[in-house]
Amino acid sequence: MMPAAALAVAMAAVAAPQAVAAPVSDQDTAFVRAAHQGNLAEIAAGQDAQTHAASACVKEVGDVLVRDHTKLDADLKALAGKLGISLPAGPSAAQNQELASVREKAGSSAYDAAWLKMGEAGHVKTLALIDQEVKSGANAEVVAAAQAARPVVAMHLKMVEGGTCHAGMEAGTIHAGNGGQIAAASDRSYGTAGLVTLAGGALLAGLSTGWLLRIRRRSAAAR
Repeated sequence: MMPAAALAVAMAAVAAPQAVAAPVSDQDTAFVRAAHQGNLAEIAAGQDAQTHAASACVKEVGDVLVRDHTKLDADLKALAGKLGISLPAGPSAAQNQELASVREKAGSSAYDAAWLKMGEAGHVKTLALIDQEVKSGANAEVVAAAQAARPVVAMHLKMVEGGTCHAGMEAGTIHAGNGGQIAAASDRSYGTAGLVTLAGGALLAGLSTGWLLRIRRRSAAAR
């Protein structure tokens, strides 16, 4: 016969509600697939810029796109595998055609202008997809992935916004395996500067206090 304590534990385990995995809605699935294709399209565009861009700035932005979207997509593919979402093998036909049209201008300054325009349009669309998923996605993990990717995509948009290349304005780097979140170098620098400032302030405060004590002792001795 099972001891009373063990029986109570077993009954409690049976009665306890089991954790239910968050549902994956049609929107969640569509977002993951579209985001994956967007990543592949940006990687292809970045690689193309390495070969055909005329300006060093566009080449640099292209390198950033390859690096960041590769890491974002690694996380996204891991999440899709976990949730059982099948992914397209490559960019959409429209995305491939758009890149082919830009590539036709290779060897001229028109390539860079067309590439920047394509990059701006692509990141605007991706931000809209992300915002829609964050607003009404059903699966918490998919929503979290969208939230983590947003600052990265927004940063990329600023680098090509208005058809003008703006390299060297990154907020930081993206670490694979953590949802693609940005590690803001500026925040780390600010934190370090803050510590230095606080340390300096503490030192000054200590010196000021010692100086005041010496003045008071001299005044007392003179009385």
